[in-house]
Amino acid sequence: MKLYVGNLAFETTENDLQDLFEKHGTVNEVHLMMDKMTGKSRGFAFITMNDDTQAAAAKNTPKRAPAPVWRTRTAAPKRCLRAASGASSRL
Repeated sequence: MKLYVGNLAFETTENDLQDLFEKHGTVNEVHLMMDKMTGKSRGFAFITMNDDTQAAAAKNTPKRAPAPVWRTRTAAPKRCLRAASGASSRL
């Protein structure tokens, strides 16, 4: 299951997220989104875990670290997000 983690502190690293989510199970991939121009974090990441049960447990845990407040949800393909929002699928 791929999770979206948002509202992260800009100081958060991929290692921070790896350590945090590994408490709930095996983490396959952590991808912290970085700004191409500045090289700084954009404040969100994608975490991939093989086991859906472990991912659900991680998703529903209190969000206290590494940022005071952050949110987690199941990631959806871009096509689904555009269709749901009514946005044009042309780019």
